[in-house]
Amino acid sequence: MTATAGSTVKADPAGTVKAGQSVASRITERLGGGLVRVVLIVVGLFWLVPTIGLLISSLRTPQDMSASGWWTVFTEPSQLTVDSYQRLLENSDITHSLVNTVLITVPATVLVVVVGALAGYAFAWMEFPGRDWWFLGVVSLLVVPVQVALIPIAELFGRIGLFGTILGVILFHTGFGLPFAVFLLRNFFAEIPRELLEAARLDGAGELRLFARVVMPLGGPAIASLGIFQFLWVWNDMLVALVFTKSGTQPITVALQTQVRQFGNNIDVLAPGAFISMVIPLAVFFAFQRQFVSGVMAGAVK
Repeated sequence: MTATAGSTVKADPAGTVKAGQSVASRITERLGGGLVRVVLIVVGLFWLVPTIGLLISSLRTPQDMSASGWWTVFTEPSQLTVDSYQRLLENSDITHSLVNTVLITVPATVLVVVVGALAGYAFAWMEFPGRDWWFLGVVSLLVVPVQVALIPIAELFGRIGLFGTILGVILFHTGFGLPFAVFLLRNFFAEIPRELLEAARLDGAGELRLFARVVMPLGGPAIASLGIFQFLWVWNDMLVALVFTKSGTQPITVALQTQVRQFGNNIDVLAPGAFISMVIPLAVFFAFQRQFVSGVMAGAVK
């Protein structure tokens, strides 16, 4: 094959020739894959620097931390010690707040997933009066900011005896997590082939059995994504917990903030407490990473 003067050609693996490509574009095309990997690795390392620094700081003594930066441990590894974690376990406020965080996060996540899945299935496949209008009403709640509801709900919880309790925080997180859960799962369930559901109904499956045996297994990726989002949001929340909890019901985020306010120099307790508070949601995310990616990409490729 010939080319006109002044133009460049390139033969691809199939033997065809691509015209109009300069030498620079061909070099970029060949090095693009490796260059992208290098950039992603560098970005990932920079993203991990604060986590690594916090981990190393939690394994150093207060004297070492006040004398030098955490990076000096690479030249003086003898600085590493687990004494800070021993002090953390002896701090009843921190350990109790970790238990409170689990007691708040797990029920709030489970309730949002279960109720959201049931409502999403109903809006997707069940016929009832005003279904579309009810769904639009639920979706419209997504635009309501949390800050607007803090004072009214705090007054309501105070009247019915839920203010300052773990149950009150769970109900608040559940209420504000449901609109997004219903919106996400309804759209995912609506993509399930109608023929599959009709075949299950012909086999005698009722709505509950159809939901448990057919819809829930197929909706696993979306449900896992929702669970991860809700878990991370509730675990890392501080604003709602700061308003609705008291000294005995505070989660780890509020407990750490209280420690900073009262004892600004106890970094030997704050560093390991902050690392544990951060590493648990990271572990949950990486444990369900495959399901999370599947749920996010679901429906993107037909």
